[in-house]
Amino acid sequence: MSSVKRLALAIVQFLAEQKQYGNLSPDAQESLEVAVQCLETAFELSPEDATALSVSKSLLDIFHDAVASEIPTFPVEASEEIKLQAERLKNDGNNLMKSEQFNEALTCYSKAIELDGRNAVYFCNRAAAHSKLNQHQFAIDDCKKAITIDPLYSKAYGRMGLAHASLNQHGDAVRCYERAVQLEPDNESYQSNLQIAEEKLKQIGGAGGLPLGPGMGIPGLDVGAMLNNPGLMSMAQQMLSNPNMQQLMNQMMSGSAQGGGGLESLLQVGQQLAHQMQATNPELVEQLRRQMGGPGGPNPFDPSSEPESKDPQ
Repeated sequence: MSSVKRLALAIVQFLAEQKQYGNLSPDAQESLEVAVQCLETAFELSPEDATALSVSKSLLDIFHDAVASEIPTFPVEASEEIKLQAERLKNDGNNLMKSEQFNEALTCYSKAIELDGRNAVYFCNRAAAHSKLNQHQFAIDDCKKAITIDPLYSKAYGRMGLAHASLNQHGDAVRCYERAVQLEPDNESYQSNLQIAEEKLKQIGGAGGLPLGPGMGIPGLDVGAMLNNPGLMSMAQQMLSNPNMQQLMNQMMSGSAQGGGGLESLLQVGQQLAHQMQATNPELVEQLRRQMGGPGGPNPFDPSSEPESKDPQ
């Protein structure tokens, strides 16, 4: 109880200081006087307590110290020459990501951060490398650092949503994607990923698990949700209107009718679909991968897909 009384006394002393030195109106001063009397009565504070229970710092000083410890500190800004070195390392990391050398890419991004720790992009790109290595919590930590540097960095929220979804933390994923959509309302990828995360959250909350898609033997594949996904349907329409894709489809159909070449054409169409989907909306591909294969499972569209390769930074 003594700790509670000391805190109550500190509040009373703070209010008394504000009443005397706070340049308040008469009405405000009267309100503070009433508050002081109520606190003294509620906690049975006596004049002797002012000496016996006093603290070495005022409540305002204690508050300032606590807030100051929460303010993030950033490294000293790097020189232009150092920034150029860091940028080259980042570009090397991007190229390594494209060639699926994820450990090496992570090393490059880490070195870039060592040179210029004030660049949010480096942390966000390293988060992508962590995700590829199934180190999703590390990816979340890096995204948080990127957001601390740049609170309006929509891609960091998007990648953090992807990492949360990979850990089946769909509530957190929804909140991340909601923020990404707020910052970038016209981004169809964020909108699609938000819808998928919301559907996952409903499925878990309503059915206690992921249902089978209608007519499908793949656990967790909700065909109805996929067909209602505006991003996926828009992507399908774009691909079907592509002349090259139409030619491949015609070849496949003619090959099947003649009794040969159908499988080879089908594989070609599948590869074209995978590359087109990866280039158009990599985040949606990653979400569909998890829906069909689970976290860390096989990607049915492109085993070498990199969620953010569409827009490297």
